[in-house]
Amino acid sequence: MTTRTGLRTMLCQLDALTDDQRDRLMGPAREVSFPAGARLFEERRAADRFWIVRTGSVVLDLHVPGRRAAVIETLGPGDLVGWSWLFPPRNWHLGAEAQSPVRAWEFEAEAVRGLCREDPKLGHALVLAVAEVIGHRLECARTRLLDLYGPYGSGLPR
Repeated sequence: MTTRTGLRTMLCQLDALTDDQRDRLMGPAREVSFPAGARLFEERRAADRFWIVRTGSVVLDLHVPGRRAAVIETLGPGDLVGWSWLFPPRNWHLGAEAQSPVRAWEFEAEAVRGLCREDPKLGHALVLAVAEVIGHRLECARTRLLDLYGPYGSGLPR
């Protein structure tokens, strides 16, 4: 399952930002890379950063007791990886692993939350963009879990 949400979605939502606000948002970003197979984060652990994928792919997975982790979604260039940093209790809801070598922009959550407090307009646009990603991810998780474990698949008419 592959989608393209993330940065493109965020940029659409952030069109209302000034160039200065966009520059401020990118200010705390740093370039990072992960080899294939590297875990970016684990479910239920502290969420203190997020990424926007530049190259490569990242799979989001969900722990399923007694089974292998279920892959919920595959993210690629331009996609946002991680939203749990924004809302208390700030613990990851899924896990993430680099499926291929990944280059990304990494953002320290506290720095971005500080920017949002300083500039409520920037904060509002960012929260709207992340909310859209959350809605999409919840739908992906629901559909994937029904496909894997539901008695009749996703429930869509055949």
